[in-house]
Amino acid sequence: MKRILFVCTGNTCRSPMAEAMLRKLARERGREIEVRSAGVSTVDGLPVSLHAVRVLKHRNVPVSGYSTALDGGSVIWADLILTMTTTHKRDLLQRFPQAVDKTYTLKEFVGSDKTVIDDISELEALYSEWQMKQALGQQLSSEERSRLIELEQRIPSFDIADPFGGSIDMYEHSAAEIEDALLKLLDKLERS
Repeated sequence: MKRILFVCTGNTCRSPMAEAMLRKLARERGREIEVRSAGVSTVDGLPVSLHAVRVLKHRNVPVSGYSTALDGGSVIWADLILTMTTTHKRDLLQRFPQAVDKTYTLKEFVGSDKTVIDDISELEALYSEWQMKQALGQQLSSEERSRLIELEQRIPSFDIADPFGGSIDMYEHSAAEIEDALLKLLDKLERS
């Protein structure tokens, strides 16, 4: 059984919506998947956003639970970690570099453009090189810096819009983005 962890900032909007929707969609397809969610910048016990609850109820998706702070236990538990943004992914990997082979943004994981996936791999390698050089008091070469900028400009955004503090329409838009990606995720899991 696949164990999937969704990660966002506060674990009160996007990742709980993804968790609840995937649980329902997987059940409808007869797939056994364990799902959890957590936040990179939260505390345990905050309620799920009222707008997120309303959007899920509108989709007949049951939701319960409270926020959970991301910890090593959740990272170890997960077979696959899907973040809502590239920033969440970077935050997670700075804290848990051992999760690099199983951590993606949700949109990145379900994307199918090989060229974009290759560009992302190269960009991540450049970021790793940059962090290593910074730790040693060095800089990227001008060629590396130019390539990093080129890749950042070329790669499409893999971020799910953050509805926090916004209108119910913003939550609906975010939920629609998540649902579209989750349907692709289930298709991909069924093929593998």
